[in-house]
Amino acid sequence: MSSTGLKPAQDDHQHILRPRAVKAGNPDILRAQGQEPYINLNGLTRNASDVSTVSSGRTTPVPPDAPPSAQYISAARQQVRARNKKRLFPSVDYEPRLSHFDPKSKHTDFRGFFVLFWVGLAIMVITTGLRNIKEVGLPIRVRPWQLFTVKAWQLALSDFAMVATTLLIIPIQHVFRRSTGILRWQKLGMPLHIIFEAFWFATWINWPFMLHWTWTAQVFLTLHTLVIFMKVHSYAFYNGHLSHIEDRLESLNNPSATFSPSTAAAIRYPPSSTQLDALSRQESSPRSPTSDKASQLSQLREDLALELTSPFGHVTFPQNLTLSNYVDFLFCPTLCYELEYPRLPKTQWDELIYKTLAVFGCIFLMTITSEEFIVPVLDDARLRLDGIPPASHHRALDQALILAETISYLLFPFMVTFLLVFLAIFEYVLGAFAEITRFADRGFYADWWNSCDWLEFSREWNIPVHNFLRRHVYSTSRPYMPKSASTALTFFVSAILHELVMGCITKKLRGYGFVAMMLQIPIVAFQRSWLVRGKDLFNNMCALYVLV
Repeated sequence: MSSTGLKPAQDDHQHILRPRAVKAGNPDILRAQGQEPYINLNGLTRNASDVSTVSSGRTTPVPPDAPPSAQYISAARQQVRARNKKRLFPSVDYEPRLSHFDPKSKHTDFRGFFVLFWVGLAIMVITTGLRNIKEVGLPIRVRPWQLFTVKAWQLALSDFAMVATTLLIIPIQHVFRRSTGILRWQKLGMPLHIIFEAFWFATWINWPFMLHWTWTAQVFLTLHTLVIFMKVHSYAFYNGHLSHIEDRLESLNNPSATFSPSTAAAIRYPPSSTQLDALSRQESSPRSPTSDKASQLSQLREDLALELTSPFGHVTFPQNLTLSNYVDFLFCPTLCYELEYPRLPKTQWDELIYKTLAVFGCIFLMTITSEEFIVPVLDDARLRLDGIPPASHHRALDQALILAETISYLLFPFMVTFLLVFLAIFEYVLGAFAEITRFADRGFYADWWNSCDWLEFSREWNIPVHNFLRRHVYSTSRPYMPKSASTALTFFVSAILHELVMGCITKKLRGYGFVAMMLQIPIVAFQRSWLVRGKDLFNNMCALYVLV
């Protein structure tokens, strides 16, 4: 079935194709519409009605005498689900899918190793509990748990205030949108918002250090501040872009007076679904030259109207500039703002309770691992290093031996801690918020353990942050700089964020995390050179050295 061209809405709508409210381009869903009663989403078989895209927006009939901008927006909302076009702003393709470790996922080849991992941890906890009963009379030691209770009320109030202050973004966006002067987004709106972001970020990053909290509280507030900062940035810049698009579309209501360079074909950025190293090879399709100004204006109106409409066709800017929409975005497990997300029909409360308990279980296991297998080794290494005589002829050799033994003792505890942090954040925390918001796209990570270079690893182990950096750093910088510079800029921003988190843990900015992150660029270049290209085993070992 072919899609008709996008026309202004009129009394007779028979020429407009009206597909069902699903994401265009998903083969599973398209097959379900045509001939199958069920949809298979990454191994999870559900009825087609289980994946809901219903939102607060509704289609309203447009009167025949409405201005062209309103007619084209109405037509775009009716046809957007039948067309798979690139949008002007770098987009993220959200679709219903399950995470790798979800029991219903089709990725079951390593299910036995996953169960074995938990069995091993259970044996470790039982053994540790019996040893603690023998030594201190209790199954767990009280000392490490005090880190989570010191000034907990200050942390809770500060975290609430940190999030609440971002609500100012809603009236600010309304001011930018309604302005007809220098406060428009493309003029002073964007610089003013950047100043607001910088002041807000600096305030809340320094807040836990001014109150002298424990390192656990500092890391929690810092990580949450980074998450909210990226959400605010995505929300503001996407809505600022849409306000500019709305101005352009409305200015075309009188084409005789506005036919100017502003009516040139809109610039298309590369979509986020393309791999980072292949974005530069993707160019926008050239538009056929035409001497007909009316046809050119019609095509431009179509592009701008599609940009203002959500991928599912239910919400149109500025309907989304509401408190409920912003709060919903804050709870959604994603860092990239969209007008609309795929949703499940209801919250699975048993899954929500399970994932919530799993978060606290992972924290408990990380604390046990650190207290029983990491801290004692570090204390012993410090005492052994202090015990080496300064005049010893083998001082350097003794220090190297102690360092090597300490690393070997800490290897598996650190690997277990890394995997527990990964599971707690990407499987259980994000999964719990996905259940709360009925967020259907659970692809928060991919099979990063099979990565064969660092770019692949960085894409797959933390997909939400990867999507944010691709959309708001890499893709938006590509029109102004070459691919290599955009890639370096993306790694630079990521390195700063990692160094900030490491500084909260160590309370010192030493630069180790920053240097380690930036070293990934030459490592990637080497992994893609003719010397090791295609050697998957070697490259997989290099990509996974983070576990060590």
